[in-house]
Amino acid sequence: MCGIVGYIGKRQAYPILIKGLSRLEYRGYDSAGVALINDGGDLVIYKTKGKVADLEHAVEGKDLSGCVGIAHTRWATHGEPNDVNAHPHFSESGNLALIHNGIIENFRSLKTELQNQGYHFKSETDTEVVIQLIQYIMDSHNISLEEAVPLALNSVIGAYAIVIVDKTQPDRMIAARKGSPLIIGVGDGEFLIGSDATPIVEYTDRVIYLGEEQIAFLERGKEVRITDLRSIEQTAVVKKLEMNLSQIEKGGFPHFMLKEIHEQPDTTRTVMNGRLHPELGIVKLSGVIDHKKRLMAARRIIICACGTSWHAALIGKYLIEDLTRLPVEVEYSSEFRYRNPVIYPDDVVIAISQSGETADTLAAMKLAKESGAFLFGICNVVGSSIAREADTGCYTHAGPEIGVASTKAFTAQVETLLLLALNIAQEKGTVSPEQRQSIIKELPNIPAKIEKILGHDKQIAELAKTFTYAHNFIYLGRGYNYPIALEGALKLKEISYIHAEGYPAAEMKHGPIALIDEEMPVVVIAPKRGHYDKILSNIQEVKARKGRVISIITEGDTDVRNISDYYFEIPDTEECLVPLLSVIPLQLLAYHIAIAKGRDVDQPRNLAKSVTVE
Repeated sequence: MCGIVGYIGKRQAYPILIKGLSRLEYRGYDSAGVALINDGGDLVIYKTKGKVADLEHAVEGKDLSGCVGIAHTRWATHGEPNDVNAHPHFSESGNLALIHNGIIENFRSLKTELQNQGYHFKSETDTEVVIQLIQYIMDSHNISLEEAVPLALNSVIGAYAIVIVDKTQPDRMIAARKGSPLIIGVGDGEFLIGSDATPIVEYTDRVIYLGEEQIAFLERGKEVRITDLRSIEQTAVVKKLEMNLSQIEKGGFPHFMLKEIHEQPDTTRTVMNGRLHPELGIVKLSGVIDHKKRLMAARRIIICACGTSWHAALIGKYLIEDLTRLPVEVEYSSEFRYRNPVIYPDDVVIAISQSGETADTLAAMKLAKESGAFLFGICNVVGSSIAREADTGCYTHAGPEIGVASTKAFTAQVETLLLLALNIAQEKGTVSPEQRQSIIKELPNIPAKIEKILGHDKQIAELAKTFTYAHNFIYLGRGYNYPIALEGALKLKEISYIHAEGYPAAEMKHGPIALIDEEMPVVVIAPKRGHYDKILSNIQEVKARKGRVISIITEGDTDVRNISDYYFEIPDTEECLVPLLSVIPLQLLAYHIAIAKGRDVDQPRNLAKSVTVE
């Protein structure tokens, strides 16, 4: 969730670190800090509550020299957001500084033990315990930092990505990870460290994805050395970074979120590339081809996800059950991991995550693997933890998503699930050639249809101004569009801070209808596919109670249009493809309402892009 940047090399570190923190702002944070070993050999730390810009202001006039340093943006878990709890943290000696993502679960007992040994703590954080523990082990065992780090990490329980500098060894830096991502960029006589690739991409395309429970020892001018927690040497595998600088810049848009909404025609095309073959009427996924026997033998499919990915999973349930006739269960990863679920060895567990680092989803995968289930990962980030943990899977190839509220990653996940369902159905023979051909023929038309919807952006922006007064929204949908109602409501909540709820339209009369009056905006997803007559009746029920209806309708549909207060048209398409279109105006509506209310849409309060802690 927090952001990590590190640099050791020949250049001045501070400009690289501060730019890296700026590139990581999308992850969500409440304080920022930097530690440098300056040209005089001193270890200096500057940190402050607030944004990266506040840190830049705080260090004006300070000594920012030095070619080695670490920097951090913190999202508070232990201790309130303030200057003291911000990272980096000093050790007792003042020689060591550390930054940390994750949570140390046994920090209280460790802290008590260290206090009994005479160590003093300045912060309320779990992070400070780690650096003090390392210092204690060095002091009590009279050993080096390199020897002390694995001993300390074997004593902590929890998740971490850490980077350590030592002013007595200014040519060295140590990084380690367990359950929280860390990437090392390999440059010409220099190393960069990031919690993701965004701080690194400007400087090198050669990266090492540090593995689970691995420690990296970085020394200026030398090769990376990696060990595990038992100090056994590991192979450092350098990979090419599949990202470019233009992907993480706004490209003329006022916000990343709007840019990413408008990128969806391209991302939906990219998901199909090399996988959809309309000329042959087939879908080919390497993850299915290579593991055909295992997937065909599945008793059922369980999909684990969180947040927006959970909504994509619900649509995946409808797609897979409809096309393959396999039973599908959709689980919140955070619930799945903490109950005692029934998992069979012939189950297939699909894990979905934009970042590939979602802590609860990773834990759910490990639980499923212990029961012998087959793991299929769907994620956006190449080399991420979920990609490595899964037996096979699919990358969505949506490109970096910087806005905290997921948009293009969601449609890419839905489309990937559709391709998976079609491929399995194709192999099992559970869908007629006519139905399969109809879907495969229509899917390449979806990008152009999304572009057509995006052409009404200004119309949606004007309507959004009408609803800045609202304190509550209800979103209604049926069938494939029920999860879209949930997703539309989530987007509005995330970035405008307006309370919104999504419901199956038929459930409205079982409670939510009591909320409807002339002040209640009701968004109804009502395409002329699926249960059209039923949704028409639901709208009439809302209108009878003076609710204000905003409908998403198929182009040319006058029946719903005539009983709606406001409407947005979407092109007609196959029923199972409607979610790829119906979600677009809801993303735009949420964005423009938030903008009209003056919200920070790219960094909404209290939220983080990648939830790498529980």
